[in-house]
Amino acid sequence: MHKINFMLQLNVKNETSRLRAVVLGSALNNGPTPTAEEAYDPKSLEHILAGTYPIEADMVNEMEAFNQVFQKYDVKVFRPEMIENYNQIFTRDIGFVIDDTFVKANILPDRERELDAIQYVIDQINPAKVVRPPDDVHIEGGDVMLWNDYIFIGTYKGSDYKDYITARTNMQGVQYIKDLFPNKIVKEFDLVKSKLEARDNALHLDCCFQPVGSNKGIIYKSGFREEADYVYLVKLFGKENLFHITRDEMYHMNSNVFSIDENVVVSERNFTRLNNWLRENGFTVEEIPYAEIAKQEGLLRCSTLPLIRD
Repeated sequence: MHKINFMLQLNVKNETSRLRAVVLGSALNNGPTPTAEEAYDPKSLEHILAGTYPIEADMVNEMEAFNQVFQKYDVKVFRPEMIENYNQIFTRDIGFVIDDTFVKANILPDRERELDAIQYVIDQINPAKVVRPPDDVHIEGGDVMLWNDYIFIGTYKGSDYKDYITARTNMQGVQYIKDLFPNKIVKEFDLVKSKLEARDNALHLDCCFQPVGSNKGIIYKSGFREEADYVYLVKLFGKENLFHITRDEMYHMNSNVFSIDENVVVSERNFTRLNNWLRENGFTVEEIPYAEIAKQEGLLRCSTLPLIRD
């Protein structure tokens, strides 16, 4: 028997090291505009009711602009296999890599097919390095943020967790990651959730916090239910290294940018204040249009699943 050579040697230790391989979601054959009852989050609901829900052609164009940036930086890009009439934009929700391990997320049950659509990628990974949490463990990639020795995890500690479709990661999820990575410092953050007001709903941790570069970050103070959690990050990063976004900027997903390298950030072209701050701090900012996709309460980080960083 010859040894099977798994092509993908996973490696992700933080959010900003040089990206080599990524799964980028797809907006092709996205399906009809959902009904109000089908909305997963308050922001989508808002646009469904207002008649401003994004159309497929616009979202395809936005994702292609993102893809072009990856080509420019010579990143290997995988795309999900197409499922007819199905939203496959947000690959971050369905799985994530920590170090050399691929964790399949326990997502909302009616999104299970999204994992099937990237099975051809998972098949290129050593099966010993692919894990699936038990059913009672809820965890989505948007809530998992890597910072070298640290793993930051967004959760919701309210006793009414099960009543919130916007609460995606539970404390069992936090414990699962602690058990899986005993040598890491795992810190959970209790996030503010709302079923009705998108401006007060931190769907995932990356909606209110994300590191950029080697020692900086973007943060929304009011996204944290406990001020102590916010203070923890301020102490860790230093207040002067954190860009504080407003409630409106949080709503437009300013913290949901994506780093290709320690000094290269892909950002939405309308994030004027943030993009200026990034440039002032020595970052190259690749600006692309992504405002239509943002209407579904997800942005650049949400539509990526990094596999390999240097």
